[in-house]
Amino acid sequence: MNGNPDLLIGGAWAHAADGGLREIVNPADGTVVATVDEATPDDARSAVAAARAAFDDGAWVATPVAERAALLARIADLLARDKEELAHLETVDTGKTLVESRIDIDDVISVFRYYASLVVGQADRLIDVGDPAVLSRVVREPIGVCVLIAPWNYPLLQMSWKVAPALAAGCTMVAKPSEVTPLSTIAFARLAQEAGVPAGVLNLVQGSGAMLGAALIDTPDVDFISFTGGLATGKTIARVAAEHVTKVAVELGGKNPHIVFADADWASSVDQVLTGVFLHSGQVCSAGTRLIVEESIADDFVAELARRAELIRVGPGLDPASETGPLVSEAHRAKVEAYVELGISEGAKLVTGGVRPSDPALAAGSFFLPTIFDNCDRSMRIVREETFGPILTVERFSTEAEAIRLGNDTEYGLAAGVRTADPARGERMVRALRHGTVWLNDFGYYAAAAEWGGFKKSGNGRELGPTGLAEYQEIKHIWHNTAPKPAEWFKSV
Repeated sequence: MNGNPDLLIGGAWAHAADGGLREIVNPADGTVVATVDEATPDDARSAVAAARAAFDDGAWVATPVAERAALLARIADLLARDKEELAHLETVDTGKTLVESRIDIDDVISVFRYYASLVVGQADRLIDVGDPAVLSRVVREPIGVCVLIAPWNYPLLQMSWKVAPALAAGCTMVAKPSEVTPLSTIAFARLAQEAGVPAGVLNLVQGSGAMLGAALIDTPDVDFISFTGGLATGKTIARVAAEHVTKVAVELGGKNPHIVFADADWASSVDQVLTGVFLHSGQVCSAGTRLIVEESIADDFVAELARRAELIRVGPGLDPASETGPLVSEAHRAKVEAYVELGISEGAKLVTGGVRPSDPALAAGSFFLPTIFDNCDRSMRIVREETFGPILTVERFSTEAEAIRLGNDTEYGLAAGVRTADPARGERMVRALRHGTVWLNDFGYYAAAAEWGGFKKSGNGRELGPTGLAEYQEIKHIWHNTAPKPAEWFKSV
């Protein structure tokens, strides 16, 4: 960064082939914090070729599992060593608070440690075929060359969900962070080299998806694509990959309901509804952007939410007093503002927010106040579409059946929350909701050992957990006859 080459291809750091650069802007104040290389399609093709050569060479694939696990553990140790530096990069890059960034890096460390432990515990599955002379076993092998595309809201965390299992499985890869927030991933790639990742196993290019996409995915040299991002881009990747029958796992966001019954604990419900939607200024794929609240408490509940939302301290992520930071860019703020105007035009009641902060100290940043719309219904685009900003919409229900119908009435299915003091009703609700993660009397938490992903248009495949490793593995059945003899099927020959 800032003069050093930022593309990692075949073990060597390089500048972009055409000398292209991109300025990285701190969304808290509009200042340029770094200038990085902007890869060309030729750079991307070179990275894929390097990953292909490293895989086909066979040395990395043949590396014992224990050695791969030890490598992941070394990476985790170096991440812990550099935690403060990486967290600082995340904050100046994304705008999120430093507290959030530190938690993110802790989670990255936990992901590498989890897969280091998981992969060494895997064993071949033996099959009894009824013949003592036959050894039949099912083994796992690396899927091959992987293209890993991460979003801008959780740059290193989302990339770690891909890189850690890919390395554990024995794959080679090309990582492409968002061109908006690449700094922590570039720093991670240098750290991975220090840990001993062999040349060509981990390659890194950054640049716009529109520019690099075809070179990364429209090729038979790639065996697997993992993408986290928007629905439209995910559809395009799936269509292109289908031409090569390339395996794809995509996580495409959500429009997540947070359902509150009248008997729910009031204090924790108000607190977690606020946290669920306004953390990181709502720039979270699993944000609880749809409050679905029981009619009998709705007026009081929304009034208390609005009161609390207006007290949230919005400010630069590096300021310890800030509780949430700016939106990631001016372009993204304009998108969020357009949704606010749309909500008003659709007839939703703007309860609070909906504007930029009036504090002159925040004028240079991409800040936007926590926003709540009441009197919403499923006909409104602001309720149906992923706004990816600090916008909460409020819908109301009277019966459990109605709450389930509203909660499932979305083309997405990533996450949902349910709040009730009735354990039986809580269990009915979590079973009935068609979402990949459902929190009961909690919201937003995840674990490295538990799968993450969604139903419907939230995507396919899973990250994290044992299934997150299986995405990077092929299954092979080996049938070994220890006492071969003629089959004698064709009697006439």
